[in-house]
Amino acid sequence: MSSDLQDRSLSARFGRPIVKLVLVLTVLFLAAPVVLTFVSSFAADWSGVLPTGFFTTQNWNAVIFGNDIGANASLGSSLFYSVGLALGGVVINLIAGVPIAYAVARYDFWGSDWVNIFAILPLAPGIILGIAFLRTYPSISNSGIALIIGYSLLKAPYMVMAVQSSFESMDLQQIEESARSLGASWPRTFLTVIVPNARTGIVAGSIISWTLAAAEFNFSYIVYSKGTPPLSLFLFKNITNSSFLNAASAVSVFFLLIAGVTIALQLIGYRGTGQKV
Repeated sequence: MSSDLQDRSLSARFGRPIVKLVLVLTVLFLAAPVVLTFVSSFAADWSGVLPTGFFTTQNWNAVIFGNDIGANASLGSSLFYSVGLALGGVVINLIAGVPIAYAVARYDFWGSDWVNIFAILPLAPGIILGIAFLRTYPSISNSGIALIIGYSLLKAPYMVMAVQSSFESMDLQQIEESARSLGASWPRTFLTVIVPNARTGIVAGSIISWTLAAAEFNFSYIVYSKGTPPLSLFLFKNITNSSFLNAASAVSVFFLLIAGVTIALQLIGYRGTGQKV
């Protein structure tokens, strides 16, 4: 008995600090490459263990204005092009994914398990889907439409899973019956009552889908042929055709883009709900 009490005492005494220490070390380990890459983008040289020669914007100028990087488009055009493509994929996922998540969470119908499986599993890897597009839809395979459709198909599972989780946390039947008893039609109930209550999942799914779509490389590499390149291909050309410090600047641009869009979507999603972002 005394041995058990002693073990519990040691666990209570050292267990939580150890867990916190492991968590902090894990976060530092994962964040260190990102922080070091961002810091090195403002360095003039990196020939030793750490970058040196701070503070310079030469690397950022090379990426933003396209000096000595061998890219066929500017960062601005590639950036805005990818933002539009990724947002197009998110819109498709919202239109198709939210009703699918609602149907699976709300109703028990024949084949619902299979619908759920196919909705949350990736359709195919980006390379395979890209090759399929080239062979099946040659007329649109080299266009922005193909990229938008491909992004939506590849990232749809993340939207469905996030929204479905929000729907499953609610008593959908009771909410519907209450709204219908007050005279609301089913479309109005769904759009003005059900969907707003799932806002957390919708925002999370949109952030994940947009982030992954903006960074999608495999599908973009297969489908893209000419014109303004998606951001992932632009960054790839910067990384392969320039120095590491210029590549660090290109990657840092993407980091800032992802952070900015994530904050913006959170602010839009939680506006008017009384929740703190």
